[in-house]
Amino acid sequence: MHLFYTPDISEETYTLNETESKHCIKVLRLSVNDQIELIDGKGSFYEAKIIVPNPKKCKIEITKTIHEFGKRNHYLHIAIAPTKNMDRFEWFLEKATEIGIDEITPLLCDHSERKVIKNERLEKIIVSAVKQSIKAYKPKLNVLTKYSDFISRNFDGSKYIAHCEENQKQNLKANYNEGNNALILIGPEGDFSPNEINLAKKYNFLETNLGDSRLRTETAGVVACHTVNLLNE
Repeated sequence: MHLFYTPDISEETYTLNETESKHCIKVLRLSVNDQIELIDGKGSFYEAKIIVPNPKKCKIEITKTIHEFGKRNHYLHIAIAPTKNMDRFEWFLEKATEIGIDEITPLLCDHSERKVIKNERLEKIIVSAVKQSIKAYKPKLNVLTKYSDFISRNFDGSKYIAHCEENQKQNLKANYNEGNNALILIGPEGDFSPNEINLAKKYNFLETNLGDSRLRTETAGVVACHTVNLLNE
């Protein structure tokens, strides 16, 4: 079944935008009464049929609606420093979305090598991953935020900072409890600075690790995402 992203859908009939209409009619060659599926990124999943197969304004009719489709029992927010090579950060966004994540905050840290990102392109990657993995919830992508501005913000759940400094840290799978909301900080290629680690501890972040291997930033983000999801299965 073909899946379309329709964030502004609200009624029993709906007109796909020009891009989606062209893909539906010209590329997929769908026609009247053909069945399609829709997601709004807010938790609703729809089954629909085409009623006007216009390649610029394809009109559809909703035949079934499922609210809170695939809703998880926890909220996962990963705040992560974008990598110098944007392909790697985009890979993280794609895979974390496919696995299951609710919110992502790009962090500007002391050792960050990338200080600018373009959210418009990143949003498209997230939407594509949502459609690929049939997720009704689209993760929220925040703007690049200074670590010092982010660290003091309130969060209703467990807070972790994953870093590579040598000390007695438990693995995330031992620290995290099933069903808890989680905020996990992942540092840049040069890791968090000692000052950043101390600041996180001041705001009650629990130091943790993601295993015995030293991971790349984007790999650490995916491992953290997968660990929380796996423990909630």
